[in-house]
Amino acid sequence: MGEPAFDFRQLTVAERLQLVEDIWDSIAQDAPASQLPLSDAQRAELRQSLAEDAADPTAAIPWEEVRKDLFGRGG
Repeated sequence: MGEPAFDFRQLTVAERLQLVEDIWDSIAQDAPASQLPLSDAQRAELRQSLAEDAADPTAAIPWEEVRKDLFGRGG
């Protein structure tokens, strides 16, 4: 793949995690679903999660809250 355009190792762990998240978000946004295939197990897990959410939508924790708890900072 060659040398990266910049040395990401100079970033803090939190900054690298943010970079990975940003890259993943861009892939998820731009790639057609056919390029992001799911295994049968992943598909089953998604169906179960959707069913649980439909049964009790108040049980979900917003991503912003989870992220703040994980990384100790907002957005």
